[in-house]
Amino acid sequence: MKVFVTGAAGFIGSHLVEELLAGGHEVTGLDDLSTGRLSNLRAVDGHPGFRLVQGSILDQGLVGELTAGCQQVYHLAAAVGAFVIRDRTLESLRTNIHGTENVVEAAASSGAVLLAASTSEIYGKNMKPGLSEDDDRIIGSPLKSRWSYAEAKAIDESLIDAYCRERDLKAVIIRFFNTVGPRQTGRYGMVIPRFTAQALAGEPLTVYGTGDQIRCFCHVHDVIPALTRLIATPAAYGRAVNVGNNEPTSINDLAKRVIAATDSASVVTHTPYLAAYGSGYEDMQRRIPDCTLARTLCGFTPRRTLDDIIEAVIGDQQAASGATAAS
Repeated sequence: MKVFVTGAAGFIGSHLVEELLAGGHEVTGLDDLSTGRLSNLRAVDGHPGFRLVQGSILDQGLVGELTAGCQQVYHLAAAVGAFVIRDRTLESLRTNIHGTENVVEAAASSGAVLLAASTSEIYGKNMKPGLSEDDDRIIGSPLKSRWSYAEAKAIDESLIDAYCRERDLKAVIIRFFNTVGPRQTGRYGMVIPRFTAQALAGEPLTVYGTGDQIRCFCHVHDVIPALTRLIATPAAYGRAVNVGNNEPTSINDLAKRVIAATDSASVVTHTPYLAAYGSGYEDMQRRIPDCTLARTLCGFTPRRTLDDIIEAVIGDQQAASGATAAS
């Protein structure tokens, strides 16, 4: 098939491109390289079935041009990361709302099947253990920049739902729960790569808040096959589907596990949210997914543990450090 991937040079996008090319598909990628990196696509550089276009999903004409003739569209491009949302809120809102509108309209006009990335942030402060797709959202004040990302993604989901009902778009929405693995950077607030970089450098691991927050992490290599299966599953069309792991850990415990895995002399320090993010930030204490729907629809079952994820991130950062030193 001919496939269009937005955010192709990003962390998840680059792994998806590799999977699609390995499956024999012809892939066109779009990325503005604001957070994506060309180095993420090193493994497919020069591949005859792949073309990367540098540009923005805000460019409606370009998005329409690249979507034309494609049977599948994976929409992964977005402004992500707590620091990005905090520092560039207006730009992030425009990208995540208007950019998605452009991609959805192009997919509907071309008759392509769409898979769109959403987020566990949708659930906000709902701390129910085992969040399912129909659970209520509990969101803080819209005047707190912390919630602007969740609000934008909620608008995206509503937009896609309307296109499915009114324009017969075939689309599935994926709510990611902390996908982690090689190529992810801690530069924008992602916790495992940030902890790993600090531990490898012998620096203190900085935990924001009390560290008692509970999170679950899923390896990108477990996530990618679920995406390619779900976009090909008609029973998933018109639905939002949780994709993640349900192995919970506290952030304090995560920091200790990273220190142990790296054999680091680092210590754990705690920083108040106000100092780290400013006054517009709130956090939630627990976020654990129920992925029964994904398992039912496509057999999704994460096989890699949190320790596997930590080892993968350590290996990736060590390899990148070695390559930098060699050059």
